[in-house]
Amino acid sequence: MPVLNFGQPYDGVMQTAFIVEDIHKEMERFTRLMGVGPWFLRERGRFSVQTYRGEPTDVELAIAMGFCGSMNYELIQQLNDAPSVYMDVVKQRGYGLHHFGYVVEDYAAGCKEYAGQGFDLVYEAEVTGGARVGYFDTLSVLPAMIEVIQMTPHSEANFTRFQQASVGWDGSDPVRLREPLPPR
Repeated sequence: MPVLNFGQPYDGVMQTAFIVEDIHKEMERFTRLMGVGPWFLRERGRFSVQTYRGEPTDVELAIAMGFCGSMNYELIQQLNDAPSVYMDVVKQRGYGLHHFGYVVEDYAAGCKEYAGQGFDLVYEAEVTGGARVGYFDTLSVLPAMIEVIQMTPHSEANFTRFQQASVGWDGSDPVRLREPLPPR
């Protein structure tokens, strides 16, 4: 099985993601309690293409990513009131665990696998570098959704950079700002 530059295999979980009310507070907490970091934070952004339950949506997010070992931790704070899978979960259960990121080379095949098991594709977006992600509602059988993540060379380079920054990290410069997404 091929392995990504940051140590995780394709066709496996490489990310654990949480919906948070205050991204700055939670970055500090995850670092203090679990040693995750440094964090790579995009304070505000909208993906150019996103659908929620088959309809276009305009979700605006703050997203922070950090590593501990080869596991990526993602913190997501929704900044507007657009319909979303994030607010669905907050309304149902409150803030906390939201999804597991499952990395694939072939996005269509990864989505077909979960759809074939009867799970609904509830959110889809084109993210930085043209990669696609799709969230499947697996809450009836798992404590979180599954996000199918298409791993492109651009996204693998970003994840590798984030993971490498965590190796031997001394706690300095705990939050590193990422470029804003291009205007829509």
